[in-house]
Amino acid sequence: MNEMISATVLLFLIMDPIGNLPIFMSILKDLEPKRRQIIIIREMIIALLLMLGFLFVGEHILIFLNLHTETVSISGGIVLFLIAIKMIFPSEEGNNTGFSDGEEPFLVPLAIPLVAGPSILATLLLLSHQYPQKINFLILALIIAWGLSMLILMLSNVFSRLLGNKGIGALERLMGLLLVMISTQMLLDGIHSYLCI
Repeated sequence: MNEMISATVLLFLIMDPIGNLPIFMSILKDLEPKRRQIIIIREMIIALLLMLGFLFVGEHILIFLNLHTETVSISGGIVLFLIAIKMIFPSEEGNNTGFSDGEEPFLVPLAIPLVAGPSILATLLLLSHQYPQKINFLILALIIAWGLSMLILMLSNVFSRLLGNKGIGALERLMGLLLVMISTQMLLDGIHSYLCI
């Protein structure tokens, strides 16, 4: 049960719906509110299917590449740490969406890489290798994290009104700090396992 809770929190933090809010809103701002909701649902379902697929094949990829748990844990910790640093110290560059007025995004960039990006796929790879006997728990953890992310993105207008840009930025930094702690623990666990072989 503890593993499922920690996996849910980890996946939710990496999906980073709070950090994705401004990007989603800027890409979808010229569309009708109803159409915006439909696109969010469609893109989130595509992302979920991709993540579930990766969760099932992740273990086989690791076996094929002959990678050990310690290697994946250490490298996963480093990657997550770098993601967390970007969340705490975001780039000052504006988000150039690359979409003309009224143009609908499909698959890229909302589903991939904003929701189902390399970081979440690498984490699913790691989790499927760490808990091969608990795949049902991991599926449930992924669906819960995805559902919470979906809820936040569906209520994007409400969140932006309540929090404002500064509030969203502060919340993302807080999530980044949590992710720093999780990634550090993952790194330490990998080093500990390697040294105790």
